[in-house]
Amino acid sequence: MIIITGATGNVGRHLTEIVAASGHQVAAVSRGTSAPPPDHPGITSFVADLTDPDSLEPVLQRADALFLVVPGDGSAIDGPKLLDRVARAGVRRVVLLSSQAAGIRRSHDAMLALEDDVRRSGLEHTILRPAGFASNTLGWAPSIIDRSTVFAPFAEVALPVIDPLDIAEVAAITLTQDGHDGATYLLTGPEAITPRQQAAAIGRTLDRPIDFVELTREQALDQLLRMMPAPVAEGTLAILGGPTPLEQQVSEAVPKITGRQHSYQDWARRHTAAFGGSTPPNS
Repeated sequence: MIIITGATGNVGRHLTEIVAASGHQVAAVSRGTSAPPPDHPGITSFVADLTDPDSLEPVLQRADALFLVVPGDGSAIDGPKLLDRVARAGVRRVVLLSSQAAGIRRSHDAMLALEDDVRRSGLEHTILRPAGFASNTLGWAPSIIDRSTVFAPFAEVALPVIDPLDIAEVAAITLTQDGHDGATYLLTGPEAITPRQQAAAIGRTLDRPIDFVELTREQALDQLLRMMPAPVAEGTLAILGGPTPLEQQVSEAVPKITGRQHSYQDWARRHTAAFGGSTPPNS
C-alpha cells in the first residue's frame, strides 16, 4: 500500500488516481478539510494530521511507501519524530514534495531542514522540488468570469510554472519504481512564461480576449495578505518579481522521467470550465 498525504490537493488528487489505476492500494490521507479523493476501489480515505505522527498509525503498518506533503512552509512538522515513526512502522520509501525555492530563499529554510531530515532518515528517499504551480492561476477565475480581466503583478516576469499533473506523474514513478533513491529532482514546466502570456493562453481556451491589468507590488501584497501569513506573502512576491537564475531555469527532469510533459496551455485547456468556458472533449 502507498500512503499519499495531501490527497485532496492539486498534486495529490492526480497522484491518487494514477497510483490506484496502476494497481496499487492507496491510503489517501488528508486533514479532512476538503472533499474526499476520487471514488476508486483501490483508494481508501483517511483523516490524519502530520503535526501529530500518531494520527498516521492506522495506515503506517500496512504501507510500503509514503508521499509526504507538509502544510504551509513545513515549520509545524517535527521531521525527525515523524520520519522515525514512519521507519519503525516498516515503510521502506518516502517521496517528499519540497519546493524549487528550498536552499535559495530564506522563506523556505524550514522546507530545506525537512529535506535534510528525510536524507538522514535511513529510508529510501526522493525529493521533488517543483517550480510554481500552473494551478495558482485558478485564483484569476472570478475576475476572468466576471470581467474577462486578469489582475496580477509582474506582467513580464517569466517563470517555468509546472502542471501539477506532471508532478504527480513523476511522484507516481518515484514511489513505485526503483532507481530514484537519493535523487533530488528540480521539476519545471517546458518553458518560462509570463503572467501576461498565461492570461493569453486562458483566452485562447475560452476563444475570447482576456485583458491584463498589472498590479503594483503593494496592491498584490494586499491581496495575498488576505490568504496567507505575511512572511509567505513576501516570499511569494520575491520569487514572482525577482526570480533568481535558478528559479527561471527550465529543467528536463519531467520528460526524462515520464516521457512526456504538459505546457501551461495544456493545463489551461483542461481547466477551461473553471474559467467559465466549456470543457473540451477528451480533456
